Amino acid sequence: MTTAFEVVPTAIHRAEGELPFVRFPDSVRMQLLQVDLATGVWIVRSLFPAGVTVQTHRHTGHVYAFTRAGSWRYLEGPGALNVAGSYLFEPAGSVHTLHVPAGNEGDTDVSFVIHGAILNLTPDGDVDEVIDAASVLCGYRALCRSEHSVSDPPVVVTHD
Repeated sequence: MTTAFEVVPTAIHRAEGELPFVRFPDSVRMQLLQVDLATGVWIVRSLFPAGVTVQTHRHTGHVYAFTRAGSWRYLEGPGALNVAGSYLFEPAGSVHTLHVPAGNEGDTDVSFVIHGAILNLTPDGDVDEVIDAASVLCGYRALCRSEHSVSDPPVVVTHD
């Protein structure tokens, strides 16, 4: 006889060192933790150097941000400074430009749970680039190969 405990999937664990951080041209480093290709949800940990400003972008779905170290804010409006221990909810449709103060000591460390796509915008507000669960997985794998000689990083990939 099969019990409920025998058919329940086990938890999936990844140690910090199992998933490499990859570097983008703006010196932001990212670790892709999980991608759900069916729902379009992706979870990343990002390390932002002091003084960096990320391209203005729009979210097609909700985003949940947890700041682990450092500080950051949005250039639009007088929004609060996100510091270690802060949580931020970004509603679908929000448009903003993430900025890390130049005076920060060390990297700003933020984990994001992203639903849907990020639409990077030109200064005129046109869509410059679309980043979604599938494209971030493909790009992360390519950067892991070129930067770390890791051909298949153990990202948690689901298709629920």
